[in-house]
Amino acid sequence: MNPNDSGGLRERKKVATREALSAAALRLALEHGAENVRVEDIAEAAGVSPRTYNNYFSSREQAIVAAIEAERALRIGAALKARPAGEPLAEAVVETVVEQYVADGEPGEDLLALITSAPRVRAEFLALVAGIEQPLTSAIAARTSGGDDLAPAVLGAAVSAATRVAAERWLRPRQETQERGGAQLLVVPQGSLADILRAALAPLVPALQAADHRRRTSNPVD
Repeated sequence: MNPNDSGGLRERKKVATREALSAAALRLALEHGAENVRVEDIAEAAGVSPRTYNNYFSSREQAIVAAIEAERALRIGAALKARPAGEPLAEAVVETVVEQYVADGEPGEDLLALITSAPRVRAEFLALVAGIEQPLTSAIAARTSGGDDLAPAVLGAAVSAATRVAAERWLRPRQETQERGGAQLLVVPQGSLADILRAALAPLVPALQAADHRRRTSNPVD
């Protein structure tokens, strides 16, 4: 067997194992509640050992969220690179982020209930949003001719941060008073995620436009 073929097979098996674990984690969490799922249960459902599980995920919440957020970061980077070359950078970035977060619709009722009812799952969900920074930086660099300019890295970080702020705002806890006088924090989605994303990204539009202008000025033939 060609060594490259062997390496490729190993990588595919790793991807398949990770997907099986995350799918099992999500299914069990939806069936029994995230707090009632053990790592051992997830590993058994995926047909691997707990030790193998620990090679892929550091917590059950991480595995659960991986199924919800699977491949989103890579899709965002690829989608931004695929936008029309002549499209203004600000428009391309905003539309890419919004489309990728609502492409399949906002999370369904079951997934939304899981995210909002389990604080640790919600925290992991929000943490994964930060994972879009590097793919965004790469895509922005490709659209602005990159080089050693710090702008793509700064813009990628800023867009990632704005997206996280939007997600946090969308899943913002709301205090509700119980009948017995106690207080309970409930997490209730606030409005349209697409609208909140656009509002959060709006302050970055001038910086994206400036980066676009510098590219066009330095490459007037574009």
